[in-house]
Amino acid sequence: MIIKHNDLKIPVDNPFENCKLDRKKYAEILTEIVNQCNDGFVLAINNEWGTGKTTFVKMWQQLLVNQEFKTLYFNAWENDFELNPLTAILAELKKLFPKTNSKNFNTLLNKGAVIAQNVLPAIAKGIAKRYIDADEITEGIEKTTKAVTDIMKDEIKSYTARQKGMDDFRKELEKFVKQEGNLKPVIFFIDELDRCKPSYSVEVLEQMKHFFMVSGIVFVLAIDKVQLGNAIKGFYGSEHINSEEYLRRFIDIEYTIPEPSLSSICNYFYDYYKFDEFFQNDERKKYNELRLDKEQFLDVITLLFENKYLTLRQQEKLFGHARLSLISFAPNNYVFPSAFMLLIYIKSFHGDIYSKIKSLKFTPQELVDEIENIFPQIISKKYFRFLLFTEAIILFTYHNAYLDIHQNVKLIKEDTTDGNSICLLKSKFDPSEGSSSFLNLLQTFERGRMYSLKLEYLLNKIDLLSNINN
Repeated sequence: MIIKHNDLKIPVDNPFENCKLDRKKYAEILTEIVNQCNDGFVLAINNEWGTGKTTFVKMWQQLLVNQEFKTLYFNAWENDFELNPLTAILAELKKLFPKTNSKNFNTLLNKGAVIAQNVLPAIAKGIAKRYIDADEITEGIEKTTKAVTDIMKDEIKSYTARQKGMDDFRKELEKFVKQEGNLKPVIFFIDELDRCKPSYSVEVLEQMKHFFMVSGIVFVLAIDKVQLGNAIKGFYGSEHINSEEYLRRFIDIEYTIPEPSLSSICNYFYDYYKFDEFFQNDERKKYNELRLDKEQFLDVITLLFENKYLTLRQQEKLFGHARLSLISFAPNNYVFPSAFMLLIYIKSFHGDIYSKIKSLKFTPQELVDEIENIFPQIISKKYFRFLLFTEAIILFTYHNAYLDIHQNVKLIKEDTTDGNSICLLKSKFDPSEGSSSFLNLLQTFERGRMYSLKLEYLLNKIDLLSNINN
């Protein structure tokens, strides 16, 4: 049984073979862009965390390699222990031409060393200025400082060396790319920049712009621009920094991968986690009342994804949690898939509500209201019956436990005038007069096999507190 989504395998000859989200067409569009605009620019693939950017980038990279592009992949997050990104980026560049003319690369490396020697002191000074209390080191500075004129001379020399070094490096880099390339641009992917330390994120951007922006290199930044903007604000220590304008200095083209269809996502994760091994089990299929569990499961998960914005990673975690929880159900057990999945969603994204449900802190009507508040105020009426059924299951089993503490709280009242029952609760999913639909469901549960079932039956399985059924 699979409970964790692993990285997709990327076949060399067909990189998008295992992509179930129909994203190859976007890679082909981007390939045309970089192929026709090879003068050097920065492309940002801007999608939120957890939307599959890294997987897409790696598939696209292999697609480019298959079309004889030279590519580099630099995971900034894995390298932010470096004081200077220049070192790590040059190391990646070395990988691109490992067996070609080493003299060319050594020349480039020497130019880079000049930059590093003259940039690192400036970086160190900037860090000291930002993070060291000047009052505490004033005395030390006064004892060791040079005369003002000497400082100015050193600064002028340092500035001149930096400027010349930057110019020499760019010229050498452009020469190197043209000599070692194949008339197509080098595609340099920078991933996970928005997860780095703010100082490192800014340094990568600045050095990319000042040192590496030459004809023949196309940079592709896989980022969440909001999170990267937060890092920039953190680096400069101000919420008033216009991070959007700051990033505009670096990014020439911005591209967002469209969201895949809900049906493709749900079907993919359902198949990946092998839910049919449980829901379509031969033993389970013997029971008529359990045969629609697969449809109910997919219906509620699609409804949740349709009305709640969740990233691919969040969706994946819900499926993984559900699959793990199912191992504690016997083949002939009730799962109540819609209630089961809604409770997993509440546990994952509304932990405070879930805790109150477990500790029976809500009155029955408060519980109904909380469940309904999870969904938007305007929801298609075609879902009302399904949601009312889900709500009734949770409420009925909750009430069975609630009676242990509040014995006089009822859901249904007998009308003494005509003998008809009255539902004491109101649901926005029941537009019928007198909540008759809600009433009928509760009465059906009361007369059926689940008349004494308590909600902890589901909660214990969701919380992995029940015995595993082998």
